[in-house]
Amino acid sequence: MKRAIPVVVLSIAGLVPVWLYQPSAQSSTVQATTPAPSTSSSSSSSSGSSGANVVTTTTIDTEKGPVQLQVTFSGTKITAVKMLQQPNHPQTTAAVPKLVAETLEAQSADIDTVSGATITSDAYKESLQAAIDDNAKAASASPSASASEASSQTVDGSALSTEKGPVQVQVTFSGRKITAVKMLQQPNHPQTTAAVPVLVAETLEAQSADIDTVSGATITSDAYKESLQAAIDARG
Repeated sequence: MKRAIPVVVLSIAGLVPVWLYQPSAQSSTVQATTPAPSTSSSSSSSSGSSGANVVTTTTIDTEKGPVQLQVTFSGTKITAVKMLQQPNHPQTTAAVPKLVAETLEAQSADIDTVSGATITSDAYKESLQAAIDDNAKAASASPSASASEASSQTVDGSALSTEKGPVQVQVTFSGRKITAVKMLQQPNHPQTTAAVPVLVAETLEAQSADIDTVSGATITSDAYKESLQAAIDARG
């Protein structure tokens, strides 16, 4: 029995290198600068505080393995490309730096296929073009939204106390145009309730406080026009 022990020990010792063996990773990173990290497997876009837009593309499955990119843009300029997934193959590993370098130079997906890595190159270019298209959509949507927000302005007119009750209007402008009038305060009176829609309609038509007084609601009308004029004067 004692003679069997060395054989078992030697057998275990022979297996240790196998247990310690670690397979190589299946993805690598090549980039010009360090983009914001992302591990999403679906197409997504995010903007950083510096104004950079980071686009993560959908995964493209090839016969060599998956290909997925993360592309960083500054405006329309490509500033970095990171491979989130790539085939675990020596030719791919050698091809990726060339593809990224050509991308940064060409600033488009119109780049050469790397010889010996055609499948990876084609998937890379397809994924890159998807990122460029996504960035273009984000860039075209953002300015119009901000311009709309910048041109819209809401101003509260002065609050006036009348013998019928308080009167105050809130006016919304789009540029110089009055687009809406809201009563923040008004007398609780049937004649006022009937007069307000008339006053607002005349305001939107005249685009000023130079409107007629509504018969039977003179006090409210005068206070309305005064509050409205205050809002117009306060408009930036």
